[in-house]
Amino acid sequence: MHLSHLSLADFRSYPSAEVDLVPGVTVLLGRNGQGKTNLVEAAGYVATLASHRVAQDAPLVRAGAESAIVRATVVREGRESLVELEIVPGRANKTRLNRAPVARQREVLGTLRTVLFAPEDLALVKGDPAERRRLLDDLLVARQPRWAGVRADYDRAVRQRGALLKSAAHLWREPSRSGPRRGPGPRLPPGESLEEARSAALATLAVFDEQLAQIGGALLYARLRLLRDLRPYLAQAYRTISDSESPAEATYRSSLDPQSPVAQQVAAGEVPDQDEVVAAILASIEQVRRQEQERGVCLVGPHRDDLVLTLGELPAKGYASHGESWSLALSLRLAGFHLLRHDLGTDPVLVLDDVFAELDVGRRERLAELVADCEQVLVTAAVAEDVPARLLGADGRVLDVVLGSVTPRDAASPDGPGEVNGPEAPGRP
Repeated sequence: MHLSHLSLADFRSYPSAEVDLVPGVTVLLGRNGQGKTNLVEAAGYVATLASHRVAQDAPLVRAGAESAIVRATVVREGRESLVELEIVPGRANKTRLNRAPVARQREVLGTLRTVLFAPEDLALVKGDPAERRRLLDDLLVARQPRWAGVRADYDRAVRQRGALLKSAAHLWREPSRSGPRRGPGPRLPPGESLEEARSAALATLAVFDEQLAQIGGALLYARLRLLRDLRPYLAQAYRTISDSESPAEATYRSSLDPQSPVAQQVAAGEVPDQDEVVAAILASIEQVRRQEQERGVCLVGPHRDDLVLTLGELPAKGYASHGESWSLALSLRLAGFHLLRHDLGTDPVLVLDDVFAELDVGRRERLAELVADCEQVLVTAAVAEDVPARLLGADGRVLDVVLGSVTPRDAASPDGPGEVNGPEAPGRP
C-alpha cells in the first residue's frame, strides 16, 4: 500500500498543494514552520479521520477559509482508490470514495492505513492513560475498521450512563446525623416518594449498566487480544532500536474488581472469554455502585483502563530516561506497523515525523535499517544532517518544503529549492 498523490486546498498553511509520491523512502526537508508536518498530518487524517495534533477539526482549516479539502490517491496491489474529504468546522465532513459520496464518513476507513510516529508520541510513555488507550483503539480500527463504530457506541454509552448518574445523584444524598444535609436534598416529582424515585432510577440505570457492559466487554476483549498479538513485536522492536538487554513489556490494567478471576487473568496477560468479561464488568459495577451514585461518574469500563509499560522490572513512566522513553514510544509504533503488515498482507504507510533529531547516531542507523524494506516511508526533518545518509542517497527521495512549496531535490536549483508555487498565505503553523 502506498500514497501516489496528495492534494490539499486550504488545509493548515496550504492554500493549495499537489504532491506526487512514490514507493520507498521520501524525506520532506524544511525548516520549522514550512509545512512538512502539515503534509503528513493530512495523510494521517485520510487514514484515521482524525489529527494526531489537535482534537478538533477547526485548526485544520486555513485562516480565513470556510473549509479544507484533502484528496489522496492510494495504491494497493496495483489498484487505485481516491479518497476526498471536505473538512467543515462545526458541521459533518463531506466524504467521497472514488468520486462517489458515502453515507457515513467511516466507510472510507481502511482505504489508507498509516502508522505515524511524531514528537507528541512521547506521551505514550510519559502521558495520561488516555494516550495509551487511544493507541490500542486506533490499532483496532486499523486492523478492522468496524471497531470505529463500536468505539463510538461505547463513548456514547458512557456519556449517557454518566449523565443519568449525575442527574440522579441528588436521590442518594442522606441527611447527616450530626448536622445539615450534604448539598441540596432530593428533588422529587409531585406525588412520588423518595423510595419510588430511587427505584425508578435504579431500573433505568440497570438498562444502561447492561449496555455499557455489553459494548465495553466487546471492546475490552478486543483490546486484550490485540495486546496479546502486539507484545512479541514490541519486544523485538525495542531490542533492535535500543540495543538494550532490558526487555520492553506491556501489561493491561483494567478497572475491574481486582479480586475477580477475570481481573486476575487480565493482569497475568491472559485473554478471558468475552462473556466472562461482560459478567465481570457488571459485577464490578455492583461493587462500586454507591461510589458512582455519590460521584455521578462511571467508574468501571475500558474508558478507565491503562496500558502499563515496563523496561525490565521497572515501570517506564517515571523511571525511563529520555532516550529510553523515545525508543519505547517508537517501538510501540513499529510494533503496530509489523502487526498490521502481518494481518493485512501489505504494508501500511509508515510516517516518521521529526523522529531522527531525537535519536542518537546508533539508534538512527538501526531505525534506518528497519524501515529499508517498507513499501512506503514518509520522513520529515528540519536539516539533512538529522537523517541517516542511506535515506538521502540511493535508498531515498528528497522533497524540499519551503513556504508551502514542495519541490523534488533533483529539480531544485543549485542555490536551493525551486520557486514557490503560489503566494505565501497566512495560516496556522
